[in-house]
Amino acid sequence: MTSNSTNSPSLQSEAEPPVPFLDDWFDPIEAGLRDRVREFIQAMIEAELEAALSRPRYGRQAKTTEEEFQGPRGITGHRHGHRSRSLLGTFGPVEIAVPRARLDTAEGKTAEWRSTALRAYQRRTKQADSLIAGAYLAGTNTRRVRRALSAVFGGAISKDTVSRVWRKVRADWDAWNARSLVAEPIIRLILDGTAVRVRLDRKATAIVLLVVLGVREDGQKVLLAVRNMGGETSEAWRAVLDDLAERGLRKPEFLIVDGGTGLGQALAGLWGDVPTQRCTVHKHRNLLAHAPKRLHEEVSANYTDMIYADTPAQIEERRRAFLRKWRLKCKAVADSLEEAGDQLFTFTRLPDGQWKSVRTTNAIERLHEEFKRRIKTQTVLPSAETAAMLFWALLAAGQITMRRVDGWQTLSHKLADKPIDLAA
Repeated sequence: MTSNSTNSPSLQSEAEPPVPFLDDWFDPIEAGLRDRVREFIQAMIEAELEAALSRPRYGRQAKTTEEEFQGPRGITGHRHGHRSRSLLGTFGPVEIAVPRARLDTAEGKTAEWRSTALRAYQRRTKQADSLIAGAYLAGTNTRRVRRALSAVFGGAISKDTVSRVWRKVRADWDAWNARSLVAEPIIRLILDGTAVRVRLDRKATAIVLLVVLGVREDGQKVLLAVRNMGGETSEAWRAVLDDLAERGLRKPEFLIVDGGTGLGQALAGLWGDVPTQRCTVHKHRNLLAHAPKRLHEEVSANYTDMIYADTPAQIEERRRAFLRKWRLKCKAVADSLEEAGDQLFTFTRLPDGQWKSVRTTNAIERLHEEFKRRIKTQTVLPSAETAAMLFWALLAAGQITMRRVDGWQTLSHKLADKPIDLAA
């Protein structure tokens, strides 16, 4: 005879009552504070109105003679009731009775009094908007932001609220795109593009954002532009660069690029005489693309020994050896290296302490990776403009930070006259 050791549901529930998760996490401090919020806000607005009217509530007008004056002077209007306003803050949703008043104007008319603490049509505090936008920028979508902040806002937030808050960022975005660059002490530029997926005509489409980083005289990196121009053509890049120049960006002393043809043509037409460093990582990928897979490890080893040598003389020697070997073993690899020319070795004209920061476009590549990590949960962004604005907002809000470039202490040093001898 078999025995059943499983307890019945009734007995099991009596022995181990279920413990609700989060439901009973009552905090008397939070509850007490939120109960007093309404009183505090209304008292603050009442005090603001009293100052505007120069008299307290129910205060009377002055007597006819100076001796008989009992009330305060300077009454400039009159109250006329209250109106109900809903306000959402980090303290949750509250209903406030906002006082109303008419103020006398210099023209002998009256105008409705407006509170400076509680703006007209304001439905959320700035801190609440900041919290919503920060959660969105942290790498989640509108529905998940609503769920994550439901406890803080007492459930009074919807995905549409998140979208409206995000649209308010648009004003700051437009101002940033039009700001003057005259006072920016930019001495170097790092330029590259990154592909993201957005929704165009109800379909997921890959677009390219053109990104320009600047390096100030003190070595601090700063975002100068992020634009969707329809691709990485020379016309697209030239439009971005011309816009920067028109807003006062001075001619840089050094350029770091990914090696794209369109970008190269745009820079040649605008700043053709500026020393340019071509990204060694991008060139490495080019070399591997020209070699059979079985040779990738050998190509990488030879290339790394050359690029990361300790001195310009060693780099020159290993470059000669690389070309001699690969002209015989795989000519396409040697041709690809020669195609880059002296721009691949411009970094050797700088103090060796700066080599790490100028050999590659890694400063932008790291931004691209962090940006894509943050938007991974959204899969497809709503539009091309939203993608560019989100890239900027992550930096503007401090969600992504940038440090000084390596070797910033020697940025004032002039470049050597020549790169390494490229004669092979």
